[in-house]
Amino acid sequence: MDQRAVVIGAGMAGLAAARVLSERFAQVLVLDRDELPGEPVPRRGVPQGSQPHILLAGGMRTFDELFPGFEAELIAAGGTKFDTGLGLCSYRMGRRWPSAPTGVSLVAATRPGIEAIVRSRVTALPNVTIRDRVAVSALAGSATAGVTGVVLDDGETLTADLVVDCTGRGARSDRWLAVLGLPTPAQLEVKVGVSYTSRLYRRRPGDLTDWSAIFILPTPPGEHVSGLALPVEGDRWLAGIGGWHVTEPPADVESFEDHARGLPDPILSDLLDRLEPIGDLITTRFPSSRRRLFEDVREPPPGYVALGDAVCSFNPIYGQGMTCAALSALALGRALDEHGRLAPRAFYAAAAQILDVPWSFAVGGDFSFPQTTGPRPRGFAFRRWYSRRIALASQIDSGVNATFARVQHLIDPPGTLMRPAFVLRVLRMARKRARGSGPVR
Repeated sequence: MDQRAVVIGAGMAGLAAARVLSERFAQVLVLDRDELPGEPVPRRGVPQGSQPHILLAGGMRTFDELFPGFEAELIAAGGTKFDTGLGLCSYRMGRRWPSAPTGVSLVAATRPGIEAIVRSRVTALPNVTIRDRVAVSALAGSATAGVTGVVLDDGETLTADLVVDCTGRGARSDRWLAVLGLPTPAQLEVKVGVSYTSRLYRRRPGDLTDWSAIFILPTPPGEHVSGLALPVEGDRWLAGIGGWHVTEPPADVESFEDHARGLPDPILSDLLDRLEPIGDLITTRFPSSRRRLFEDVREPPPGYVALGDAVCSFNPIYGQGMTCAALSALALGRALDEHGRLAPRAFYAAAAQILDVPWSFAVGGDFSFPQTTGPRPRGFAFRRWYSRRIALASQIDSGVNATFARVQHLIDPPGTLMRPAFVLRVLRMARKRARGSGPVR
């Protein structure tokens, strides 16, 4: 029997979900209210699309699994690949991280460039149709039948055996589910007050000696502003200045450059002084991180799942969103294979396990700033204490840095950081770093 899945939203989460569903449904229909561009350019439905994005190494592996050759295609389109320990100049807590290989690589590219390649791959799938300029106004179904489709703005109802909500952090599905008498999840919200401004610059060989990219993080509670420069496609630099609880983000060139000069490491400011700007300043605000606890809903609605930012929207400074969306899409495929109509319950349990670690990392970092408000994760005080010691140790011990990088990039499980030998090494090296001594190992 032919079955149809409808995906609401053609962003990274929706496209990854469509790829997974294409192997399990006869028809997959992806709907998006934007006019989807033919070129890799920012679009209205992704308001942060012009800002710097990082696809973590775990996400790159997952997209390469979903779309074989994806990494090579991204590099061919102009993405820049580098080892995070050798190519990324990282600064925090008064010191740069060591220039030593981690074995964890990034490919720097713009969000529109990444999305354009994924959308092209999904469009080529024979049983997937993407319809743009189509807005969903409601879910179809009932309290007894669950979700049976979607209702469009023009009143048309499209039936579906599964609806996947990938409409992002502004998802209206709580209201849609409530109208049908279906349960809705509780929500966590952590107010981080993040603002960030970016600008494009022309890139030439030799712009940045010894490094490929820059990432400067503040040391809380006294510092709040971060800086980033990524080598992206089109021989361009994408530079960003942002931070936590910044009341007045840089809105003009003079302020942008002043914020860069105020960073604790001059490398970004020195770079910008040498570059030719080729774009306007773009500012985005991110008031809070949100997580909808679908895993706690006793009887999640059949015929419906939420995925991506519609479930968990992280502080974007940590670059976790695209990776978590891709991993969650794979988890949805496994849940459908193993549980059929009961897949929503199994999927949300699996998604929660995927999200727990990056949520704890992000929220734990956010609560290092006293202005952050909201529910603190369990074990927050210990995590903050231990995370700081890992960071200190990794500044002088490349082995600790490499291990931590694999967990940060969602390659290795977090339990790796709690192995006795690793804990002892961290504590020993952190003490040495705190005393201001210790060469890079």
